[in-house]
Amino acid sequence: MRIISGKARGTKLYTLEGEITRPTLDRVKESLFNIIQNEVIGSSFLDMFSGSGAIGLEAASRGAKQVILCEKNKEAISIIKKNIEKTHLNVILYEMSYEKMLEKLDEKIDIVYIDPPYKTELAYESVKKLLNLNLLNDESLVIIETDEEERVIKQIDELEVKIINKRKYGRVHLIFLKKK
Repeated sequence: MRIISGKARGTKLYTLEGEITRPTLDRVKESLFNIIQNEVIGSSFLDMFSGSGAIGLEAASRGAKQVILCEKNKEAISIIKKNIEKTHLNVILYEMSYEKMLEKLDEKIDIVYIDPPYKTELAYESVKKLLNLNLLNDESLVIIETDEEERVIKQIDELEVKIINKRKYGRVHLIFLKKK
């Protein structure tokens, strides 16, 4: 896993061993950033459930104004810190649950990347909390990574969001949302 483009291009990132996290594949990450590249520069970017921090660090490398990483797993936090040090990118790391982190934010986020553990309700719950705390503006983009597209879409259908794009890469689905 590496930083694909920008200031830290080519930097190899540390990853967690085992089943604790599933790093987003480079080809998925590259496709994602090809889709959102015009929105990233100058944006505030939140990488929830950061894992190794690769998505947020990619956004920082590509010119996001502010990047927030959120992770509560201690082993993952250790890897994120090593990756921040290695890339020399300026990011904010919250070492806590996504709920506590969202409650601490006091400004709207332009791009939110949500890659929670699969087979959980966390994608739905985190979008719901973003809406309830009014952390999204009308142009904010929320991206969910999942392997259960139908289930996630069914869950978020009751929320005040609209799907603006969907992509599939093997078993990985990216769902792009905006506020209704």
